[in-house]
Amino acid sequence: MTTHPLLTELTLRARTEAHSRSSSACPCGANTLADRPDATVVRHADTVAKAHAPDTAPADLAPRLAAAAHLPGILLPPLADTPVDLHGRLVTFWPYGEPVDPQNPDAAPWQAAAILLAHLHRTPAPPGLPPMRGPAKAALAMARLLSTSRRRHAVPVLRAWRTLPSWARAETPMSDTTTLCHGDLHLGQLVRHPAPDGPWRLIDVDDLGVGEPTWDLARPAAWYACGLLPPDDWSRFLGAYRAAGGPAVPAEGDPWPALDVAARALTVQTAARAIAKATEAGRALDDVEQAVVDACDRMGSTPPELADGFAK
Repeated sequence: MTTHPLLTELTLRARTEAHSRSSSACPCGANTLADRPDATVVRHADTVAKAHAPDTAPADLAPRLAAAAHLPGILLPPLADTPVDLHGRLVTFWPYGEPVDPQNPDAAPWQAAAILLAHLHRTPAPPGLPPMRGPAKAALAMARLLSTSRRRHAVPVLRAWRTLPSWARAETPMSDTTTLCHGDLHLGQLVRHPAPDGPWRLIDVDDLGVGEPTWDLARPAAWYACGLLPPDDWSRFLGAYRAAGGPAVPAEGDPWPALDVAARALTVQTAARAIAKATEAGRALDDVEQAVVDACDRMGSTPPELADGFAK
């Protein structure tokens, strides 16, 4: 396997940054945590270097980094406020945090995630933050789907997409322009810092911005509606968010009138990405992927006013 120049240079920079912050000998080499077109991430000891997506605008990344630096109780703060340029990519440096263990779903920190989101949503947004990128990422997932050839599976997803309001399809601005949002909440966006037993913190500022806070609750809501998240986990997540004063849903009563649009959008996004990945790999959809596509089929055939919880 050939190592591309960006990964080689990023590995070197992660090592240099790690050694500059510690006088002790470093027994471990670098590990590649991710190497995708939209992000390359390398860890060396207690330091993580991330090359952001090629189209990342410095004017958008700078206020997002500043927000993380000023909210260390919620977001993992960067090691430096200013990114560097490597091979035309913006690179940032972060302390290493222990991620959620994917092999231990019973220990998934849903309550911690909910509390962090509630605190984030209640924090006044720093000036200069761009819009939260959630709807834009959903639109990108649909564009990727349309470039594949698996049309039979795509039909219910496209039909469900058309039922969404224009803001959820990134065609018009979001009405909320003041609430601070993460933009891409899932369990992979939480780490313990200091590792391995420190408090949970949110990571990944690429989608951070102002917008509709329901988007940050939408993925667990969608998983619950699709039957992929146990009711007890959903109840703990929602209850913790409400108890912490989260503003995205009413303090009591049915949350679905508030969550419905964003949860539908995340379901469509997840299904679109699943079909595209399966098509590119030349394989059939697995059971989880098919469940999300089936949820889109229900969404597209049910009037929105009757579809709380996707007619589960």
